[in-house]
Amino acid sequence: MAATMRVNGVAVQQKGAAALAAPRPAAPLRAASAQQRAAAQQRAASLLVRAVAAPPAPTTGAARPAALADQDKSLQKPTVVITGASSGLGLNAANSMAQSGDWHVVMACRDFAKAEKEARKLGMPKGSYTVMHLDLASLESVRQFVQNFKNSGRRLDALVCNAAVYLPTAKEPTFTADGFELSVGTNHLGHFLLANLLLEDLQKAPTNNPAGAPRCIIVGSITGNTNTVAGNVPPKADLGDLRGLRTGLDGRNASMIDGGEFDGAKAYKDSKVCNMLTMRQMHQRFHDSTGVTFASLYPGCIAETGLFRNHIGLFRTLFPPFQKYITKGYVSEVEAGRRLAQVVSDPSLNKSGVYWSWDNEKSSLWFDQVDGALENNVSKEVSDDAKGARLWDASLKLVGLEQ
Repeated sequence: MAATMRVNGVAVQQKGAAALAAPRPAAPLRAASAQQRAAAQQRAASLLVRAVAAPPAPTTGAARPAALADQDKSLQKPTVVITGASSGLGLNAANSMAQSGDWHVVMACRDFAKAEKEARKLGMPKGSYTVMHLDLASLESVRQFVQNFKNSGRRLDALVCNAAVYLPTAKEPTFTADGFELSVGTNHLGHFLLANLLLEDLQKAPTNNPAGAPRCIIVGSITGNTNTVAGNVPPKADLGDLRGLRTGLDGRNASMIDGGEFDGAKAYKDSKVCNMLTMRQMHQRFHDSTGVTFASLYPGCIAETGLFRNHIGLFRTLFPPFQKYITKGYVSEVEAGRRLAQVVSDPSLNKSGVYWSWDNEKSSLWFDQVDGALENNVSKEVSDDAKGARLWDASLKLVGLEQ
């Protein structure tokens, strides 16, 4: 199967190698609604069109990723991979890092054309970024992306797990290509596999990283922290005893991690708890042995982000002014992107196992802040490392990495 990526505005085909980890065994067939069957047919047609319509590799005029394979990686510009970099927080973080001149940004996105269009619109310097296809709702796509990245010969200094699906008004669950509920399958399991498969590349990063050490940053959310006012807005995040995740999260026995009835808003919040628990587990398991810094963050309430495009119209109208003038938690996409870039690249934010956030009103003591960033507390559930270990084991099994 051929995959496509774009280098300096030129489309390149690369052939994927064997899967890096055994794929999840196919789930037994189950009855599907007409809507789900139609969606599956549409998805299959989309994948076929993408594979057939991929443009040929250039023969002249553009530097091909394979040319980097023989290059001393310490001579390359440090590279950061950012998922979901075609819009919102990811796009603005990518732009901030590309404009710095210190980093090469790999924009890992589902929508290849959109990412390229947005990068050009923002004036991201030519040669400062590469667009590569990644669909986190498909474990096969994650493995293909990893293989293509390894084949490119680029060094990897930072991985930013940012992409997210949020379906707050959904009444029925939607499922990924592998049969997982979409929010958790994309936001958690896709990133879980990606981070594990790229860990070795992070560990091998040259020492001339301007951040001081390689980093894996997983974007969290205040909505997943029930020790906050926002985190206590119903429905609250709650993974329960993970019974739904342990049974496959495929709708046959459960579509929610706690085994309860489906709720689109809660599924997103639960996935953010998983993201933060995963960060803590990676810190505990790998930081000392690899030197990689693992951290999470909440950059502020990006009330006008496309993440809310599936919410009701009244919410989209009232939420931004409410955050700006009542809660004071509002932050623009540009500022949020700068904050994410700061956590990736600032040498003073190199502490591992940390959940970073910002105090918009600067009410915290100055010595608690690093250029506005605060090492914040997490909820009781997020700090439950025993539950984190059970989540880790269940996730390994679901993505096909179980030893």
